[in-house]
Amino acid sequence: MRRAVDADAADLADVWLRSFAAALPTVRRAHGDDEVRDWFSSMVVPRYETWATVADGAVVGLLALDGAELEQLYLDPSWRGRGLGDRFVELAKRQRPDGLGLWTFQVNGPAQRFYERHGFVAVERTDGRRNEEHEPDVRYVWQPGSG
Repeated sequence: MRRAVDADAADLADVWLRSFAAALPTVRRAHGDDEVRDWFSSMVVPRYETWATVADGAVVGLLALDGAELEQLYLDPSWRGRGLGDRFVELAKRQRPDGLGLWTFQVNGPAQRFYERHGFVAVERTDGRRNEEHEPDVRYVWQPGSG
């Protein structure tokens, strides 16, 4: 794991796109591929604390933190279940020892189980009116000492 650099933006976006398609096939994406790539190059990498994992010369996972918010945690589908997500959450907790919050979609049961296993607690559920996808979501928080 290393801090992402501007040159990683396109590869990070591609991981995000592959992961979103695999994990959330029923969720309508609010933005096209090119818009996602632009968002990574203009926002995610330069403005968030963004981390990348590279294996065999390819980006296979990403973590983006914005203040106390875990904004993005996506893995290339072939890297799910190998402990990389666990390592990203451990890194996020080290970087934000006072606590973290995040949103995930309600249809994403695997993500909810993953975060709960790491001590995150669901604190709010919405009907999706406040997110771009208009998909019901759930807010999770982690506080030190809770896992």
